[in-house]
Amino acid sequence: MKQDLFALSMLVVKFRRTGESSRSDEDAISGEHEIQIEGVRTALEAVELEDGAAVPKEFANPTDDTFMVEDAVEAIGFGKFQWKLSVLTGLAWMADAMEMMILSILAPQLHCEWRLPSWQVALLTSVVFVGMMFSSTLWGNISDQYGRKTGLKISVLWTLYYGVLSGFAPVYSWILVLRGLVGFGIGGVPQSVTLYAEFLPMKARAKCILLIEVFWAIGTVFEVLLAVFVMPALGWRWLLILSALPLLLFAILCFWLPESARYDVLSGNQEKAIATLKRIATENGAPMPLGKLIISRQEDRGKMRDLFTPQFRWTTLLLWFIWFSNAFSYYGLVLLTTELFQAGDICIASRRKTVKAKCNLACEYLTEEDYTDLLWTTLSEFPGILVTLWIIDRIGRKKTMALSFFVFSFCSLLLFLCVGRNVLTVLLFIARAFISGGFQAAYVYTPEVYPTATRALGLGTCSGMARVGALITPFIAQVMLESSAYLTLIVYSSCCLLAALASCLLPIETKGRGLQESSHREWGQEMVGRGFTRSNSGSQE
Repeated sequence: MKQDLFALSMLVVKFRRTGESSRSDEDAISGEHEIQIEGVRTALEAVELEDGAAVPKEFANPTDDTFMVEDAVEAIGFGKFQWKLSVLTGLAWMADAMEMMILSILAPQLHCEWRLPSWQVALLTSVVFVGMMFSSTLWGNISDQYGRKTGLKISVLWTLYYGVLSGFAPVYSWILVLRGLVGFGIGGVPQSVTLYAEFLPMKARAKCILLIEVFWAIGTVFEVLLAVFVMPALGWRWLLILSALPLLLFAILCFWLPESARYDVLSGNQEKAIATLKRIATENGAPMPLGKLIISRQEDRGKMRDLFTPQFRWTTLLLWFIWFSNAFSYYGLVLLTTELFQAGDICIASRRKTVKAKCNLACEYLTEEDYTDLLWTTLSEFPGILVTLWIIDRIGRKKTMALSFFVFSFCSLLLFLCVGRNVLTVLLFIARAFISGGFQAAYVYTPEVYPTATRALGLGTCSGMARVGALITPFIAQVMLESSAYLTLIVYSSCCLLAALASCLLPIETKGRGLQESSHREWGQEMVGRGFTRSNSGSQE
């Protein structure tokens, strides 16, 4: 009978919910609902449902008194609750940015203070990303199995503890281990985006996630300013300790965070999900949708094989490369900035001869001019956010990522020219603005493309691939640069060109699409305008 109900020739679906009142008096008498299409009626056997049982989603009448979390989030809209959540999520993002930005400041300092060879300086940066790489998937699994809030709280407390402890490292081996443990904790911070995205209405989602990136930019700028005042007077140890302040603030405030209502529904915790939605509606001063919340229980969540189903296999592989390229290029540029500024007013062509004459242990502390130029290039992330914010809902997520990679690649090739320090700063400014914009677009696209059951795991694995790129990049930006500046720039430019192509090849465009509760087709997620016309689960291009 199930096959018959799904048959294309079926024009009417009829339900009888025993013991339950319906919308009209006639329905109350008959206990039946009918959907008519173009005035044609076909006699079908009524589907008997037990008292209180939910109508199967594949047959559910979109005008029935039921709603999903997506419907509730859309009805409640954006308000006071989301503003609070934006600030709290932003604190986690700001802390992540500061822990990343400190790498480009700490490396030259320890290189000089502890007389470290270049490969040990690169390893100090890479070990952070090794920890992030190994933990990203783990935090994604924890978030999918035990909740977004649980995974986020544990990761933040972990990062705070080892971040402060690393400021007391007596020797190189200790700071290497402690920074690796910091990286392990930072791997869970991107789950804040998963939690944040699941509370946002569709129209505001892209803009809000991008605006959260403002906190990343604030974090990088704040870290440079903190270094300007702290490094000369107190040294790098106090810089490490003070850089953990946003994490401490987040750890205190995160107990306000509710668990994701989407996660609760998927876990079968209907009452908890409704309580969370009522809390949001109360804070926003908006009414709750009428009717009954549909529960979509799924026992198996966060399984790696779900990322490689026929529906998502190609998307997952392309996203892994895109995230790899984003982190490889972004952090490579951050490290290249200090390396190129320390070289002074010289052409890339003459850099190879200059560095070959230097001893492997020769070092230069960052000067005030270096910090100033580093601040200027860091400020580029603000216009990068504005550009991405302007184009992402106009040309779509895929084209935004492709454009960002292409502009970065072009600016990298321009560094082959013999330019002065001012032009170098401008090129680095533009390149960083667009590669950070590409990163932001990836953070918008990834939670949108995966369903709730695998959203945190999908974001976690993508973040893990990004860390692979980030742990490799120090050996390109700091070690290979000493041998060949040309080869270094070619590597970054080529990687971004391939990433631009990968962005165009993504099979799903998520612009204008609601977050998917399930990988299966459902009313409310797969219908256009809550009508009867079905569409694909994403725009295919």
